[in-house]
Amino acid sequence: MKRVLAALLLFAGPVNAQVSSTAAPVANSSGSVTNQAVQVVPSKTFSSVINGVSCQGASLTINPFLSSTTGWSSPYEQYYNEPVYDTIDLAGATDLEGNPVPDGRPDNPGNVLFYKPIRTGQKTNFSVNGGITAQISIPLDRSHIRTCRKAAEKQVQLMEASLADKRLNYEIARLRNCGTLMKEGVMFHPKSPYSQICADVVLTNPPGVLPPHTHSIPTSSKTAGTSDAAKQTQQQPSSPASP
Repeated sequence: MKRVLAALLLFAGPVNAQVSSTAAPVANSSGSVTNQAVQVVPSKTFSSVINGVSCQGASLTINPFLSSTTGWSSPYEQYYNEPVYDTIDLAGATDLEGNPVPDGRPDNPGNVLFYKPIRTGQKTNFSVNGGITAQISIPLDRSHIRTCRKAAEKQVQLMEASLADKRLNYEIARLRNCGTLMKEGVMFHPKSPYSQICADVVLTNPPGVLPPHTHSIPTSSKTAGTSDAAKQTQQQPSSPASP
């Protein structure tokens, strides 16, 4: 039992450790984001109105769009000059014999030898975006739409019946006027552009009325002889009466 307790105390004792960790990550990120949106607003533009009855069904809206963006930096610098410093280290320390040896530091710190051109990579960004947006609008009240369509169909039938009635009145009036003028002997000249108005009107005899006409009467031989004798009797002079 004593050995078990000693082992537990050994493992449970404090432990001192020295850990040295150095981490200094550096991350640089730069960028630009342009958000563009195209909005489609539903409306009742595609509704049909027939004689006061308005109906709207499913509609498809297609909207093409084209957009462009341009980005640049100002002032514009294509290159910049980077200084190249003098890093020569020939002296600064001495060896055991007294000769100068490098000491790890430049002999002429800050001395610029020359300037090296560095390309900046600066440029103008230009983008063109295009596309098509589509939207389908479907009415939810189907029963109302069906009733509205039936009412619209009835209105179309009423308008067609009214048009047919007016057409009938026009044709009857044209027939009556053309017939009356034909009876009176008044007609358009055949070369007149208005002669087609009465071109299909035919004037016939009214029922129960006989038009003026002539008939030839056939004669037989007996009838012809009797008629010749009668003609001769009429031609002979009558004798004077005796006293």
